[in-house]
Amino acid sequence: MTKLGTILSTVLILFLLCGPSAPARAASQKPLLMPGKSSLYQRVLARPGAKIHISPASPEAMEAKPFTAYYIYEKREAGGDKWIKVGTDSHGNTQGWIPQRQLIPWKQVLTVAFRNPAEQDRVLLFRDRDSLKKLIESNDIQAYQRLYRAAEKGLLSKDSPVIAIQPNTHVDIQKDFYLVPIQQHEDIYMGSEQALMLQVTSVPLKEARLPQKPKAKARPKAKPAPKRYRSGLVFVTDATASMGPYIDRTREAVHKVYKSIEKAGLKNDVSFGLVAYRDNLSAVPELEYLSRTYVTLEQGRDAASFFRGAKALKPAEISSEGFIEDAYAGIKQAIQELKQGDYAARYIMLITDAGPRLADDPLGSTGLNTGQLRQLALDNGVSIWVLHLLTPMGRSNHAAAARQYKSLSYYPGIGNFYYGVKMGRVAEFGRVLDALATQITEQVQDATNAAIAAAAPEPEPEPARPEPPADTELSRFQEKVRKLGYALRLRYLRDSQESTIPSVFNAWLVDHDFRDPSRRTLDVRVLLTRDQLSDLQFVLKQVLAAAEDGLISPRNFLNDLKSLSASLSRDPGELRSSTRATGAGGSNLADMGYMREYIEDLPYTSEVMNLSLDNWADWPAKRQLEFIYELESKINYYQALHDHTDLWISLDEGPVTGDSVFPVALEMLP
Repeated sequence: MTKLGTILSTVLILFLLCGPSAPARAASQKPLLMPGKSSLYQRVLARPGAKIHISPASPEAMEAKPFTAYYIYEKREAGGDKWIKVGTDSHGNTQGWIPQRQLIPWKQVLTVAFRNPAEQDRVLLFRDRDSLKKLIESNDIQAYQRLYRAAEKGLLSKDSPVIAIQPNTHVDIQKDFYLVPIQQHEDIYMGSEQALMLQVTSVPLKEARLPQKPKAKARPKAKPAPKRYRSGLVFVTDATASMGPYIDRTREAVHKVYKSIEKAGLKNDVSFGLVAYRDNLSAVPELEYLSRTYVTLEQGRDAASFFRGAKALKPAEISSEGFIEDAYAGIKQAIQELKQGDYAARYIMLITDAGPRLADDPLGSTGLNTGQLRQLALDNGVSIWVLHLLTPMGRSNHAAAARQYKSLSYYPGIGNFYYGVKMGRVAEFGRVLDALATQITEQVQDATNAAIAAAAPEPEPEPARPEPPADTELSRFQEKVRKLGYALRLRYLRDSQESTIPSVFNAWLVDHDFRDPSRRTLDVRVLLTRDQLSDLQFVLKQVLAAAEDGLISPRNFLNDLKSLSASLSRDPGELRSSTRATGAGGSNLADMGYMREYIEDLPYTSEVMNLSLDNWADWPAKRQLEFIYELESKINYYQALHDHTDLWISLDEGPVTGDSVFPVALEMLP
């Protein structure tokens, strides 16, 4: 490189890192507004591989971080390309120019994630809106099946209305990050179900690899040895005074399973952990602990090590305050345990005779309600099972506890993993525990056999397993376990197949299953950085504190919440200036008259956006308190999610920072 070239490169790097000089950041320089909007600016995302240039068509450039959100300041054509001048904020801090083809429109921060296709059809991506709408309105199942079969086999013709299909195995957005931003949407009915047709842009962080045509007479290469399918199960057991017989029977069940593990040659592939919980020590200090790990999953790889730790677990010698206990403290600790290690299947089995303490309980320690704790488990790839001992002593609590535990153990697409042990009979409890623990071991064996078969040059078909009868509660529970195990195994096998989301632009899809419209095929998420999640937690705390102290009226309380929710869906970077409660000029979006244009084009909205002052006034005080407790529980979920650094995705593959991202489920937001 010449001396002049070196100087130019240095100037470019300094320009891109530091931004333009103060005079260039004139106060009047603002991004371009969205058509028909008076306060919403045009924004774009950088595609993987996008490059920022100092000027349109200039050769000197540096790579943009994938999926960075930029504001559009100017558009220009140069060198046969369309160019966009971008900035990281709306205050004139421009970064440079990026070719338009390297950018994705970012009208709102809503993105969709494909659900696991084990329980419904894979999603078809259509070339245009009209062909999808015509198929839905005609309800032509045969035409749909023809398109589906062709897409499955990769035999789509050039004139087919379908251009791609969702991968046949689950793509974990945390392992293979992808975005599917929504560009347009349209309401439509599928039978009696209201659905949405969506125009999306599908962009994986790592572009899909095109299959290579094999050379003539090439000998097939041996596939690499399969990665071991490992399963981790943490028992979370109530360790209060009434639980002695069940603790002993749990140890007996695990002892049997370890024998079968060793016999099947699966040592180190199935690991058990043990967490015990009691209750709040401030009420009864003699309980000794709130929750405690007796056996880690690392220790639980070996039977002798497991039983050394488990031997120390004894039921409390004194009763807790009231009948219910802090089961959620034990589950939260177990989720933390399951973060450690490389497990394809992660399970928590809660064993209890009492209901849990919720977020509004002064003796509860987690601050989490059922929905937030379940989502935290799902975020971490953990399924929760509950063995609820319906003892005569807890009869008055059975119904309330069952409602919470059924909700806690709900797994999308399959159902809840709740089993009520009638009368708390130890014999029945032991029978159920033996069956479920053995089933997990069998699934590990099946997955290992399938992986070995998949690595062979000519895989043998897996032998069919007879379906269990569905005439008993245990059989129904085991059928759900079978479905879950099948879905987890597909996900595990996918790791070696390198399935990716297809990179397709301007495709149309529908968010419900064509053959069973009651099933949703997509999850709606909001892409947030770690810093934005911290801002959300801070702002929501301020809004709730101001409301509780009587500093804002009910109208402004609801408008602040709506402003916060609208900002989350449109521009999370503006969270700290979106509400009256945070001192942002003493106003919120509603005061400024912008609420409608923030909300009106959104395909999906949160609960708060649909809440009116009349609704609030009609609610009894108890319902209003429940609503506030739910918001406080979400704040605690944000903190837990923020602290689980292993969940955050660094788009530049560096360490986790405030710029790392996570696709937060829409229902977890205000």
